[in-house]
Amino acid sequence: MLVFSKELKDTDLRVRFSFPTSSLRHLDFGGNNFVDLYVKDSSGELRVIRCRKRDGEYDKPVLSKGWLQFVSDYDLRVADKVVLLREDDPHLGSQFRIEAKRKIILLGEETWGDVPRDD
Repeated sequence: MLVFSKELKDTDLRVRFSFPTSSLRHLDFGGNNFVDLYVKDSSGELRVIRCRKRDGEYDKPVLSKGWLQFVSDYDLRVADKVVLLREDDPHLGSQFRIEAKRKIILLGEETWGDVPRDD
């Protein structure tokens, strides 16, 4: 299930990644203003990325701790896209997967391709 998909802006790459408030319904904050998401990236690495939301009327969620390391590991750029998916397993509970995408031209058509990890 898609939690969010967003093309990256400069602030997302330098500071923190903000994403649509509507995506919060897919995350369990347990009454806190942050939750640590355990996500697998496309290379199979398990990462911990903190998701924070503001207190009050306007929640404004952001990915903070662990996010900039992901940006660095995948050498992400402005206009790349990040996709967060949630998979519900009756035995393991909710699991998350994060993907980095970049626009490519394939057979004359513009499409999104996976960004490989920058080792």
